Amino acid sequence: MDKLILFNRQLKTKLINKRLGESKFGEHVQLLPNISNIYVQLKSLDVKYVIFGIPEDIGVFANHGKIGTSKAWEATLKSLLNIQSNIYSNPKSVLLLGHLDFSEELKLIYQMDSSKKKHIKDARSIVENIDSYVSHLVYQIISAGKTPIVIGGGHNNAYGNIKGAAMASNKTINVINFDAHSDFRPEEGRHSGNGFSYAYSEGFLEKYFVFGIHENYTSDKLFQSLKKSKFIQYNTFESIEIRKELKFKAEMHRALNHVEDKPFGIEIDCDAIQDIPSSAMTPSGFSTNKTRSFLSYMAKHENACYLHICEASPSKKTEMKVGKLISYLITDFIRAYDH
Repeated sequence: MDKLILFNRQLKTKLINKRLGESKFGEHVQLLPNISNIYVQLKSLDVKYVIFGIPEDIGVFANHGKIGTSKAWEATLKSLLNIQSNIYSNPKSVLLLGHLDFSEELKLIYQMDSSKKKHIKDARSIVENIDSYVSHLVYQIISAGKTPIVIGGGHNNAYGNIKGAAMASNKTINVINFDAHSDFRPEEGRHSGNGFSYAYSEGFLEKYFVFGIHENYTSDKLFQSLKKSKFIQYNTFESIEIRKELKFKAEMHRALNHVEDKPFGIEIDCDAIQDIPSSAMTPSGFSTNKTRSFLSYMAKHENACYLHICEASPSKKTEMKVGKLISYLITDFIRAYDH
């Protein structure tokens, strides 16, 4: 795991803002002392959740998207470590592992031009390499009996999550994706728009539900492709929130019913949440509270095997907003899963 950088006590101390009479979440999370034999260390630790970050936007670049998702991990740490440790949070059940370091690859990307075919091809090759690290780490975490909470990065990392979880389970897994886009685009080289199509074609993903696709940003060809498969189901944001043809709670139940028969991953793409800085930020999307309700509902199920939050793209001005959002989602997942 030469790309894994462990989170350490020095950084933790630097990021926690202590206050008299308060106990912060970050003061009680567990850390690994060294990087040797991650699996054995995880197996012996009394934790349920392993949080790690993938600060990259290479998959977004490779999809001709707006970069910036590499900054979400740092924004998350600043917020998450400083929430309160109390009867509603359970930081001792959490291992803050660290992050996969693709800083060298990012330097290359930032010198590239997305209008040049060769640069896009090169970026997609790098994404394939990222996939191998993500899938291996997720595999180790789940094999050790823990639940990964993965903070992206682009949605390209869904592929690594799915492959790693499937390998650890020794069978295909299901996924529910809360997203404005299906990310089921053609297999044209790896990028943030085709993680699920690759996972599906390579036999790691079985059943897939896309919750809240935006009708304006999904091609007719893609809709036809999704409709052909009995293993893939979806609803649209407009049918739920605008035209009110479908009810949010009933659709959550339908989505869960589609994936609950075996281990399933929960993917939360911040592109689906209204006014959250992301690679494809939307003025019209699900509210933060609806998103939290969705996640809490899905996470209660015993077969929920990982959480992935991706595509958030904070600036200096918005890093607190993004960090708070992701921290709410992480703790909602932990609370629902624990109850």
